Amino acid sequence: MQEPDNIQAILPPGFLFNPVHLLAFGFGSGAMPKAPGTWGSLAAIPIWYTFAWTPPLAYWLIVLAAFVVGIWLCGKTADDLKVHDHGGIVWDEFVGMWIALGLFPGEIYGVLMAFMLFRLFDVLKPWPINWLDARMPGGLGIMFDDVVAGGMALACLWAIDLWIMPFIV
Repeated sequence: MQEPDNIQAILPPGFLFNPVHLLAFGFGSGAMPKAPGTWGSLAAIPIWYTFAWTPPLAYWLIVLAAFVVGIWLCGKTADDLKVHDHGGIVWDEFVGMWIALGLFPGEIYGVLMAFMLFRLFDVLKPWPINWLDARMPGGLGIMFDDVVAGGMALACLWAIDLWIMPFIV
């Protein structure tokens, strides 16, 4: 299936009035004509603040539920648009960002670092992200590469927190 160059041009009229598509498109953030993944990642941050305060178990259960629901949301939206992974589908970026933010950064620089690292891994798609992206079909494939990118960003943040921050603070 061909990926669209212009997101706005291929969305059917009223497409985002469907709650499934609205969620898959990150409440409309994925409908931005340029860099929808970046806009989706940014839109995930204020939503993250609504549950970032929860205990760790609750936090990860919320992220897990968003991942499981996202498999269906993203797969259904991609099927309705008749593309494999439309650039405007950004629910996967939401979940990836929430994973990257899993260390609960209390300072804005922590949030910014999580954002930058997640976008770096999501855009560059180093192994195994590129391998998974090419081989996993449907909604699971749409979601999983961003989950791995979020996990890689989280691992980097953990390493920075463990090995670098004690010498800076």
